[in-house]
Amino acid sequence: MIAILHFVTLVVTTVFAGATAVLFNWMLLRGAFHLMRPATARRIPVRSELVRGTARLTRAFAGQR
Repeated sequence: MIAILHFVTLVVTTVFAGATAVLFNWMLLRGAFHLMRPATARRIPVRSELVRGTARLTRAFAGQR
């Protein structure tokens, strides 16, 4: 009876340790992907007034040539 109790304790401990290792590995993997994410992942809206101003300057200087 004691041998079965020791075996069950060993199995439960092993399953718990394996689940903990998988969880820790998953957290490290997510952290690594978060650090590798490029800086352009956050989309910055294009400021249209800057584009229009540049087009106006181009037209203004193109006529003088």
